[in-house]
Amino acid sequence: MSTIVVVTLGGILLIAALGFMGRRSPDRDLAEWTVGGHNFGTTTTWLLQAGEVFTTFTFLGTAGLVVSGGAASFYSMPYVPLGYIAMYFIGPKIWRLARARGHLTQADFLQDVYNSRFLGILVAVASVVFLLPYLQLQITGLGLIVELVTGNGSLGNWSMVIAFVLVVAFVLWSGLRGVATTAYFKDVLMILMLFVVCVSVPIHYTGGFTNVFHTVQEQMPQMLSVHGTGEYGIPWYVSNMAISAIGCAFITMPNDWPPVLSARSSTVLRRNYLFLPFYNTLIVMPLVVGYVALVVLGTGADPDSSLLTLASGVFPEWLMGVLAVAGIATAMVPSASLLIAIGTLVSRNLIRARTEKAQFATTQVTVVVATAAALGLAVAMPDLLANLLLLTFSGMDQLAPAIAAALLLRRRIAASSILAGALTGLALVIGYTFWWHLPWAISEGIIGLAANIAVVALCEAFRRVRTGQRAPVRSEEERELLRA
Repeated sequence: MSTIVVVTLGGILLIAALGFMGRRSPDRDLAEWTVGGHNFGTTTTWLLQAGEVFTTFTFLGTAGLVVSGGAASFYSMPYVPLGYIAMYFIGPKIWRLARARGHLTQADFLQDVYNSRFLGILVAVASVVFLLPYLQLQITGLGLIVELVTGNGSLGNWSMVIAFVLVVAFVLWSGLRGVATTAYFKDVLMILMLFVVCVSVPIHYTGGFTNVFHTVQEQMPQMLSVHGTGEYGIPWYVSNMAISAIGCAFITMPNDWPPVLSARSSTVLRRNYLFLPFYNTLIVMPLVVGYVALVVLGTGADPDSSLLTLASGVFPEWLMGVLAVAGIATAMVPSASLLIAIGTLVSRNLIRARTEKAQFATTQVTVVVATAAALGLAVAMPDLLANLLLLTFSGMDQLAPAIAAALLLRRRIAASSILAGALTGLALVIGYTFWWHLPWAISEGIIGLAANIAVVALCEAFRRVRTGQRAPVRSEEERELLRA
């Protein structure tokens, strides 16, 4: 067995062991399992929220997107800081209302605010449908990492199975606390290895950072700017940055809710949002490596494997193993958060188990089923990592109008108007993703969101004209909870 294989398998076992160590007690309280009993401090919630940004996409997909689209890949830099500016005001509002009313999921929140059980079901169904591709992204990325560093395709498939069996095991055992303990390890190792790669790869292949961009400027200057209306042109850049920023700002991703609700106070969240944007500047490192790949491997290189291909020509076997473990951690840890979100949504908002014990059992069964489904998709239908991420954002962003109206408007919007808009937006995203063709290279999420907002506005105006009544004002208690 080679050194790379030994280090890689050892890293998978270490991550799982840290996940098992997160459990504090054998109780079966779903709030403890899902959101850590609402008792996490600044450091832990900071790492949990940062970890939702730095996933397999950051490790592989960002560099790969440079190879595919050049400067268009920089859409991934500004959207998170823009989103966190809004979250500074929105996050605490969500925390206060959710904590006061016992919400554990995004669907709990929207069902309660709009007093619509059907809306809760729709949100839960949409969340599960669109989170599965995101989970598939993590699994596919993990298998690709192992395959590339070992040169063994079958080992890549086996590693996906082994790693995600262990993820399921520590998630069932430890819940969000297990995710928190692994997040410390993941972020430290990932940042360290990104620095090592970003320094050593440009120096080894091109003599330094400056030479990389000089070479690109001479040989392929079109890759240093975003232009035109082609596949990665200005409409693609602007629309995908916008849809990603909107998703971040209004916390439309259901897996982002447990880290937010796990905070012990709204002050903890506000403190985090001041510093989390600085963390996202680290994404520039894989972007630089992507330009090295353009110079060394050319535009015809496999995008998702470019970072590891370059590293393999620089690092000794043991260090390639450590790099692989860092990449594996960016798959396993976010996947654990995704499974917690999916499991809780199914047990509380779809199946609606009545007792705490039944909810917990349903959640755990769902975790196993969701992992099996995502593993099947990863093996049968692998796709470009960046496109899987954008599909998830496009789908989940159709909840942005509902969340924005719930938090920012003084008067209530009817659940029927919100439902009509969300269904319209989701239908357009699904249609443009699988069947129809857009006239420009633009995010299907933006098209869906524009139609979504228009339908909400029209339905609400029609309802008010038909009934002759204005929407009711929120209660004093709710206004107080939502006050910034």
